[in-house]
Amino acid sequence: MTESAPVNRPLRALLVGAGGMGRGWLRTIRAYDEVELVGVADLNVATAKAALDEAGASEVPVGQTLEELADAVAPDFVVDVTIPEAHHPVTMEALRRGLPVLGEKPLAATLTEALELTAAAQAYDRLFMVSQSRRYNGHLFAYRRQLLQLGRLGVLTAEFFKAPHFGGFRDAMDHPLVLDMAIHAFDSARFLLDADPVSVYCEEYNPPWSWYAGDAATTAIFELSGGLRYVYTGSWCSPGQETSWNASWRASGEHGTARWDGDGPPTLEIVEGREAAPNSDDPSVDPHPGIAGSLREFVAALRTGSTPMGTARDNVMSLAMVHAAIASAKAGGRVHLADILEQAYTQARAQATGPVADALAGWTSVSPPG
Repeated sequence: MTESAPVNRPLRALLVGAGGMGRGWLRTIRAYDEVELVGVADLNVATAKAALDEAGASEVPVGQTLEELADAVAPDFVVDVTIPEAHHPVTMEALRRGLPVLGEKPLAATLTEALELTAAAQAYDRLFMVSQSRRYNGHLFAYRRQLLQLGRLGVLTAEFFKAPHFGGFRDAMDHPLVLDMAIHAFDSARFLLDADPVSVYCEEYNPPWSWYAGDAATTAIFELSGGLRYVYTGSWCSPGQETSWNASWRASGEHGTARWDGDGPPTLEIVEGREAAPNSDDPSVDPHPGIAGSLREFVAALRTGSTPMGTARDNVMSLAMVHAAIASAKAGGRVHLADILEQAYTQARAQATGPVADALAGWTSVSPPG
């Protein structure tokens, strides 16, 4: 960013989207004394008013759109909790106005739009961070520290088995598990391994008793940089002995194994005759949980200029894992992430305009520049 946010007052937040997740964000913003909620935008103004009434904040201004409220309430940043199809127009408008954005996952509805928004954050020199909220978990951080003690890693597995009856849009989606949920585990794997995906082989299927229209179960095998393997197996129609929403994890390395059930503390076993390597990761950095952790890290980044987890440049690789897995399932074969990114980059170059097009043209590879 070109300048740091004010340090002598709470930062002014404009919330866009007042649905179920929007209400969660509204409560989180109001609970944090470093932030002041100055407006709520929702296409259904009655929904925005009801959310504020419920939170005891009826005095906060409401409107249908970011454009309607931004000039009047003068926010320091925008929190985008709209539906995925609206992430691109809302975030692009905010960045054009010079407003940093903290957005809900997914970064965008398509990988092409994700690359455009990543380029827009670069072009307008403003922070765009995606709240990958399941990263903000003290047990996940502890598990990452344990993996450092395993020496060279071979494979990381995640199992996810739940049976939620959502109703609504998820029941009608083509790829409900991979598109709506698996990104959490994919992103956590990148965080745990500090590695990026190279290729994937994925199969999607729908058990005969499934209440979803699209494939609700999948297995994906990712190759990551350094030759690591990450295997994800999950189902959203698997009643009984369900896993944590954070999945159940196992890592195998040259010195032993580390496991995490997704809820409690992780466990580590170093094989006999080996000593655990020194723990180089400071446990004091364990985060505030969930979206509260996202908000705090975002505000700290605005105030100090530090680089938070979940910048658009970083998060686009987690989203690329989702779209590569879907492409592999459709093709029935292995898919390289570079090919998926190249296709999205070509499309983004074709449709971007102005400073965003200039930023994309300056990239030396299809991956966003660091």
